[in-house]
Amino acid sequence: MKFFIKLIRNLLGVIIATADVLTRGTKLKRTPEKQQQVNAEAKELSLYQFFACPFCIKTRRAMYKLNLPIETRSASEGSPHRDVLLQGGGKVKVPCLRIEKEGNVEWLYESSDIIRYLETRFA
Repeated sequence: MKFFIKLIRNLLGVIIATADVLTRGTKLKRTPEKQQQVNAEAKELSLYQFFACPFCIKTRRAMYKLNLPIETRSASEGSPHRDVLLQGGGKVKVPCLRIEKEGNVEWLYESSDIIRYLETRFA
């Protein structure tokens, strides 16, 4: 039964991810100078996520629309990023945005909070 539920969840995730790619729309346009600045700031961020998680897809969709080249890291079982997420953030829960500022690291959970942070900082 557990295998069946996992299979259904992964299948639905792939369908949702495919629909996301097909319906994303356009990216935010910036001047080349401004985009270069945004790209540099985005290097301080990384998103811990699962590919088929609906909340992760929602967050990646917002990143795409805001034209943010944020590194995504899989937190799937067996991934070294999963251990980093657990040690740094305190729990394996996705999506989680790792924010590094001036040597300090903050871990931001919840897709709505992450999207609000990104929109406030980059929109």
